[in-house]
Amino acid sequence: MDTKLAQHFTYGKLLKFVFPSIVMMVFTSIYGVVDGLFVSNFVGKTAFASINLIMPFIMGLTALGFMMGTGGSAIVAKTLGEGKPEKANEYFSLIVYTTIIGGLILSILGMFLVRPVSILLGAEGELLENCVLYGRITFISLTAFMLQNVFQSFFVTATKPKLGLAVIVSAGVTNMVLDYLFIAVLGFGLAGAAIATVCGEFIGGLFPIFYFSRENSSLLKLGRTKFNGSILLKTCTNGSSELMTNLSNSVVNSLYNIQLLKFTGEDGVAAYGTIMYVSFIFVAIFIGYSIGSAPIISYNYGSGNNKELQNMSKKSLSLISIWAVGLFVLAQVISTPLATIFVGYDHDLFLLTRHGFRIYCITFLINGFNIYGSAFFTALSNGLISATISFLRTLIFQIAAILILPAIFGINGIWIAVAMAELLTLCFTATFFIKQRKVYHY
Repeated sequence: MDTKLAQHFTYGKLLKFVFPSIVMMVFTSIYGVVDGLFVSNFVGKTAFASINLIMPFIMGLTALGFMMGTGGSAIVAKTLGEGKPEKANEYFSLIVYTTIIGGLILSILGMFLVRPVSILLGAEGELLENCVLYGRITFISLTAFMLQNVFQSFFVTATKPKLGLAVIVSAGVTNMVLDYLFIAVLGFGLAGAAIATVCGEFIGGLFPIFYFSRENSSLLKLGRTKFNGSILLKTCTNGSSELMTNLSNSVVNSLYNIQLLKFTGEDGVAAYGTIMYVSFIFVAIFIGYSIGSAPIISYNYGSGNNKELQNMSKKSLSLISIWAVGLFVLAQVISTPLATIFVGYDHDLFLLTRHGFRIYCITFLINGFNIYGSAFFTALSNGLISATISFLRTLIFQIAAILILPAIFGINGIWIAVAMAELLTLCFTATFFIKQRKVYHY
C-alpha cells in the first residue's frame, strides 16, 4: 500500500502534496477566463454577455460530476485507509461508469432546454441566439467535462496529483491555443470559442479513462464492478454539498444576471461576468486546496489517526487565513488592469466593472473558510453538515441578499451580496467546527 497519505504532514509536505491540485483548479479557471477574454475583445460585449448569461445553466448540469468526484473519492480514500484496495477499485469503477451514463442523459437534455432557459433568463434577439449557439455546441462535451471534474478528485486519491495537473494543463493549453486560432485568426466568433472549449474538455475527460483502464502505477484502476445502490447513495449523500454548491450557484448566478439586466442591461451582465472570471481563479485556490487535502483527511479518518486529523485541521485553517488576506489585497491592486484587459474598449463598462470588483472582493476574506469547512466534513463522510454549509452559503443567504440588498443600496447591493451571504454562513461553519471536535477528534 502506498504510504503517501499516511505520512505526517508538515507545512512543507502539505503544500507540496496539495500544490498540483491548487494549480490544476487555478489553471482550469484561467483557461475559462481566456475564453471570455477573446470573446469580449474580438466578438463584442453582446457575445460576452451571452456566455455569462447561459453559463450558470451549463454549470448546473455538470453538478453531477462534482458530486460524484468529491463524494466518491472520500469513500474510496476511506476504503483504502481501511486496507481494502479491491473494494476501493470496485467503488471507483462504479462511480466513473455512473457518471458517464448520467452525463450522456444530461447532454441531450441540455440541448433541448437551452433555448427556453435562455428566454426565461431574459435573453432576446441577438443575445438569445448567441446563448443557444454557445450552449448547444458546448453540450457536446458535457460528459467529458463531468469526467474531468470526477478525475480531478480521484487523481489525488490515487496519489497521482501531478498527472492530474498535466492532464488539466494539456486541456487548458489546447483550449487557449484554439481560442486564438478560431476567434482571432479564423474569425469563427462565438462558435469558435465553444468549439475550442469542446476540444479541451475532451482531452481533460477522456485521457484519464485510458490511463485508469490500463495497468498503471497508481492506487486505482478501472475494471469490472457491480451495481451497489448503497455506495451510490453514500456517494450522492457525501457529495451532496458539492451538488448543492453547483446547483445553487447556477440558480443564484442566474438571479444575479436577471437583477443586473434590470439595473444596467447587458453592461451589468458583462461586468458581472468579468468579476466572476477572476473570482473563479481566486476561489480555485481554496477549492484546489480542499480537493488536495480531502484524501488525507479521509485516509486518516479511516485509519483512526486522530493526531494527524488535528494536525491537518490546524494547518489548514492557518493557511486559509493567510491566503484570504493576500487575495483581498491582490484583488484591490489588480482591479484597474483587470477591467482594462476585459472591457477597456468601453469606458462606462470599464468603470462599472472596476467599481463592482472592488466591492465584491471583500468576499475573499471569508469564503475560503466556508469552502474548506464544507469539504472537510465531506472528507469525514458527514454529507449532512457539508451540504448544510453549502446550502446556506450558495442558496439561502445569497438569494436573500440579492433580493433584499439591491432594494436598499441599489447596484452596490448586488456587488456586496455574496460577501454578506458568506459572512452569515461563516457563523454556522464555525459552530459546526467547534461542536464536532469531540465526535471526530480533530
